[in-house]
Amino acid sequence: MFSHVMVGTNDIEESRLFYDKIFEALKAKPGKMYPNLTGQKRYFYNFKGSSFCITEPIDGNPASVSNGSTIGFNIENTEQGDAWHQAGIENGGTSIEDPPGIRDYGKFKMYLAYLKDPTGNKLCAGLLIK
Repeated sequence: MFSHVMVGTNDIEESRLFYDKIFEALKAKPGKMYPNLTGQKRYFYNFKGSSFCITEPIDGNPASVSNGSTIGFNIENTEQGDAWHQAGIENGGTSIEDPPGIRDYGKFKMYLAYLKDPTGNKLCAGLLIK
């Protein structure tokens, strides 16, 4: 359904370090820098047919976050989710909501781990537990 997700950042190198580390926990390669034609730096992460990008805002205004939005990433197992979460905390992210773990929703269970990136974008690593 989606071709890519792009989020703005006010400190591209701080965000690059953060995303390099959390995506490393998902077995993805570091981001590759592709400047925009108007000079803004952008790092792209390509993994399993999806693209994620961090960018300096094109309009020159500060990057801001969307209230009520979450970007979710699939994980293979709970250990990978824990490693993703820890990498985020160790590299400028903030743990939010409940601690990483399994949530029981009655008809199904999910492992969920939530972070905010250095700019404040809300992220989630998730896995449906069968």
